This record gives sequence, structure tokens and C-alpha cells, in this order.
Amino acid sequence: MRARIAIAVTAALIGAALPTYAQAEPVPDQTITWTACAEFDGLECGTFQAPFDWRTPDDGREITIAVSRLKARSGQAKGSVLTNPGGPGGPGRGLPLLYADRAKLVADLDVIGIDPRGTGASTNATCGGYDWIGIADPRDRSRANTKLLYDSAELQATACQARSGEFGKVVNTEQTVRDLDLLRRLLGREKVHWIGYSGGTWMGAYYATLFPDRVDKFVLDSNTDFTSTFQDVFDNFGYGFERRFRVDFLPWAAKYDGLYHLGTTAEQVRQTYETTRAKLAANPLPLPDGSVVDGVRLDLVLIRAQYDKHQFPAAAEALAAVGQATKAGAPALATYPDAANATLYAIACNDTKFRHNRATLAAEAERLGEQYPLFGYYQVLAPCAFWDRPPLDLKKPTGKGVPPVLMVQSERDPATPLEGAQRAHRNFAGSRMLTVTDEGDHGIYGFGNPCVDEVVEAFIVDGKVPSGDLTCPGTPMPDPTAPAAASTRPLIGWPL
Repeated sequence: MRARIAIAVTAALIGAALPTYAQAEPVPDQTITWTACAEFDGLECGTFQAPFDWRTPDDGREITIAVSRLKARSGQAKGSVLTNPGGPGGPGRGLPLLYADRAKLVADLDVIGIDPRGTGASTNATCGGYDWIGIADPRDRSRANTKLLYDSAELQATACQARSGEFGKVVNTEQTVRDLDLLRRLLGREKVHWIGYSGGTWMGAYYATLFPDRVDKFVLDSNTDFTSTFQDVFDNFGYGFERRFRVDFLPWAAKYDGLYHLGTTAEQVRQTYETTRAKLAANPLPLPDGSVVDGVRLDLVLIRAQYDKHQFPAAAEALAAVGQATKAGAPALATYPDAANATLYAIACNDTKFRHNRATLAAEAERLGEQYPLFGYYQVLAPCAFWDRPPLDLKKPTGKGVPPVLMVQSERDPATPLEGAQRAHRNFAGSRMLTVTDEGDHGIYGFGNPCVDEVVEAFIVDGKVPSGDLTCPGTPMPDPTAPAAASTRPLIGWPL
């Protein structure tokens, strides 16, 4: 750091077993220089320097954290709202653009976007471009294929830790929340607001737990069970995606059989998917760009669509096109910077005392895959079983001493299921939950639900804490025969 920043919390605050950090709230000796963002029209961008390792902040090593700002329309901001799109590992500097039309929110508040350590334009982690997801079909449980899967997961862990080196060990929640608190000080705020989606609920809950006196109004949208572990959170993917797929997507596709010709009932559409997938597993379909569509790629197209109902039309078109063995209509999967993937593994594997080994991973995949075939076989965090986890201490979020937070949750969220959010709600004292009924989208506030938008903005802007839990109705399913059915929402959650 340009001058030494003494930080952290006393052992009395976080427990005698935790490492001690220098006490204090010094004035940082740096400022953020805000200039127009080249990448995000309408935002200002800047950077600041944070200690490489907050446990040894005086050793001279620094990293860069990149941030953005949507300025308050009044020109005289009364506070700052920090935001995060989830992942973990999702870069977030573009997220404030989501709120550009939320007049009440941005009237007197600056909205801050953040690329957390490891990702985006901040100092990057990397796995050397290696990504084990898709290396083999996880439904194939033959001995040779299972060995290939877990060899690949082990290689993922090795690649991430070797290529990110010492930095990879300090890409974790314990370090990141301290970066956020340094940002708070650089913004000149005694307290900050927070809007975090998906993995951003985890980050927000841990920030609030470590710095409860710096919490103003925190909104946690599409909640992980942040009182549990990343292993448990990711293990729920199979159930969550299968429910969304069967309850929402399949009946919706059947309703529009005249358009997609996938079947007139949900079960017929599911059988079309299974039949098409089996054919692709045996004979992948080549595309004009030289790539191929196999069973795994079809899964990933359908899985990605479950996050947002407005992606249903594109996914149904892709399934129909591939089923007819054509070379048109199947959209290419979105690609993401390796830094985001590397940051996901670093945070999740560093934070988590992982329980599995090769044998128990295989048994778990077979159990979950049989129950939830769309996503149950995929074990995103399998590399954590081979991770050399560094020393790390995280105080479990309980909500004690934290001002009331507002949790927003849809009933059929695929990535962060309602049941996990309800557990977090029960275990986080003082929290209020806004449940969005008959809804399955992942990420609700700011995406066109007027009831949710009103409750959230009354909480953040007006300081109105709900006296108890609330509900709002969901928004209608898309009509693929109407114009402009495609979604333009930013990426929220795990960057699949």
C-alpha cells in the first residue's frame, strides 16, 4: 500500500482462534480517480490498491481492484450502494447499468459496481484456460469415463493452483470482504448499502457478519444458504434445476408445440430432450464453425436457460433445431473470461472444507443424477476434493448484531433453491424474506417485477424495514409469438 493501512478486527470480535488484524479505521492514503468508462457507457470507472494479503498488509504487496460508479442523479449522493452479480467470480462493473432507470434508487445514491479480486479488470486469477466441465459426459458412469472425469477435476485443481500461485490462496471471502470495507472508506461512507445476487448474497452476509456496524440496508437477492457451505449450495443445483425444468420449462414448451414441435405435454417434451440427447451422445452434430453439439452442450444450453424465463424461447428453438439434425438455430454457448472461472474455484474451494474423495464423488453423482438428470450428474465443485486449502477462518453468519437484511427469493429458483434460502433466513437473525410466488427466475430486483422493485426501494431509499415476511407475485411467462421476447438481462449467478 502507498502508506501502511492498519486493519482488521480484534480477537474479541471474531474469536481468539482467528488471526489478529491491526485495529482501526485509518484514513486511506489513496483516492479513486473516476473517469468515463470505455467499456460501460454511462458509468465512471476507477481502481484502487488493496493489500495482496490482508493478514500481512504491511509486506508491500498490492493488488488492483477495479470499480465503477453510476452517479446519483441529484449530484449530491447521500450514500453508496455496493453491488455484486454473484458467481462467485462474476465481474460486476457493468451491473450498475441495470439500475439506470430506477429513478427512486439513483436519485440520491451512487451505485457502485465491483470486479472482486481475481476477476474482471481487477488483478486476475487463472487456471491457464483449462475448464474440466464438458471434458466428458457425466452421465456415462463407465469405469473409464468416471476415471477421466475425476482425473480432469484433479487437473482443474492443479491448473488453478499452479497458474494462480500465491495469489490464488488469497482469493477468498475472508480477503474480499476486507477489500469491500476498504472501498467503503475510500468512498467516504460510514455505512454502505448492498445489492447482491446469488453468490453476492454469500458475500453480503459475510461482510455484514464481519462489519455489522458498517451495514446500512442490505438486499440479498436469489439467496445461497450462506449459513451453510459452498459444497451444500452447489449440491442443490441438481434439485433446483430439475424442478425449474419440469415445472416451468417443459409445460411452457408443450404449450407452444405448434411453434417448436417438441410435444404437446411436458412428458413428451422431456422425452424429446432425452431422445435427442442420446443421439447427440452417440453422434455429435457438427456445426459450420467447426464445433460440435453433443449431449453435454445441449444440457448446458438448457441449464443456462433455466435462470431466466425469457431465455426459454432460444432454448426451445435450439432443442428443436438439434432434434431435427439441422445446422441452424442452435446458439453458441456464451464464453466467459478464464479469470471468472478461476475466481469461482478459488473462492469456493478456499472457503470450503470439502468432504468428498473420488469414491464418494462418484457415488454422489450417481445418486443425484438418477434423481435429477438435467444437472444432477454435473459436480461443479469436484475440483475442491483435490484442492490444497490454505488456512482460512470465516465467522459463520448468524445475523446477531447485524441490522435487518432483506432477502428476495423466487419459489423455483434453479441455482439457489427456495429451501436453502429459507434455511439461511431461519438461521440469520433479523432477516426478512420477500418470496416471489409462481416464479423461477434467478435475480429478481431490477428485472421488471414492480411489486419487488417497490419493496426493495422502500427498504433501501426510505429505510422502511418490513415488519415481517412478505410475498409478491411473479411475472408472466414469455409469449414466443410476440415481438421482443428475448432477454437482455445481465448475467446473474454462476457463469455457466
